[in-house]
Amino acid sequence: MSTAGPEHSAQAVLTTPDTAPDTPVRVLIADDEELTRTGLRALLSAQPDVDVVGEAADGAEVLPLVMRLRPDVVLMDVRMPQVDGIEATRRLRAELSDPPKVVVITTFENDEYVYDALQAGASGFVLKRAPARQIAHAIRLVATSDSVLFPEAVRRLATSRPVRREAARRLAALTQRETDILRLMAKGLTNQEISAELIVSLETVKTHVGNVLAKLGAHNRTQAVILAYETGLVGPGASGL
Repeated sequence: MSTAGPEHSAQAVLTTPDTAPDTPVRVLIADDEELTRTGLRALLSAQPDVDVVGEAADGAEVLPLVMRLRPDVVLMDVRMPQVDGIEATRRLRAELSDPPKVVVITTFENDEYVYDALQAGASGFVLKRAPARQIAHAIRLVATSDSVLFPEAVRRLATSRPVRREAARRLAALTQRETDILRLMAKGLTNQEISAELIVSLETVKTHVGNVLAKLGAHNRTQAVILAYETGLVGPGASGL
């Protein structure tokens, strides 16, 4: 795991958090490899605004630890032997009214498991070989803003899928303004940035975003963005990501 080097081109970590956290972001690391957990803990503990509150060696441990430790973000490996990161993410969303954000961490950017984890409700994705500052930035970003981390590799996976009739029907139910909001969400803009782009109030944007999620049957912004790519509303070359 490198602590220096160029930013990886597949990462959609190009925006900054809306606000700096008043207290350190509480992080739970979930990975079946002890060496990886140790390395991540060391790297993240060196960040003044990140507090690693616990570790899980398998996805089966994540929900009980989250309920006990109340982290803001779970840094989740997707490939674990008993319960993988996809199922662990689903359990968090099913069992908790206010689950922590999930950032998937994996070795391969084009991993189908990453795509499935994002569909399950994860807020983003980073590579294990990414620089420490990039991993920490991803954690801060999902903890303190509305942005999603949607890498180019996952966009290509989404656009290669057959369009689901039900997804297309839901998309057609959006108003023109809601469609515009979804396009901007897919570009990685936060509510505040969408407000500035469309010259409308922040509360108006939040209302539109809520309507978009409800009409699409999406639990969070990531699922809505995936649907936008799957239906061809936006393509893999969309700017701003």
